[in-house]
Amino acid sequence: MALGEFTKTLKGTNEIELTVTGRASGRKISNPVWFVQEAQTLYLLPVKGSDSDWYKNVLKTPTIRLAAKGSEYSARAVAIRDAAKVSGVAEKFRAKYGAGEVKKYYSKFDVCVEVPLA
Repeated sequence: MALGEFTKTLKGTNEIELTVTGRASGRKISNPVWFVQEAQTLYLLPVKGSDSDWYKNVLKTPTIRLAAKGSEYSARAVAIRDAAKVSGVAEKFRAKYGAGEVKKYYSKFDVCVEVPLA
């Protein structure tokens, strides 16, 4: 799937499907996730921060697959642990989804994941 088509699809959705490789099982595991896009970068914020299973899986195998409305994109995810960067991404999530919704679902803000769209 072409990156351009996937990027266009992102404009019409608030949730994407993230597929990672299980760190112990080696199986493909999919989860719906929220995201924010800034220029040519997609940011993912694990609901339980560094305790989230999908985040731990990304640390072991950074190649991920993202899907939205029939479009797919594979990329290499980059784990971000810098507190200032993570805080900025969390603020972008609050701006996009609402502070109340982020507070309801997210419990730990110590990491995020960056996915280049280029």
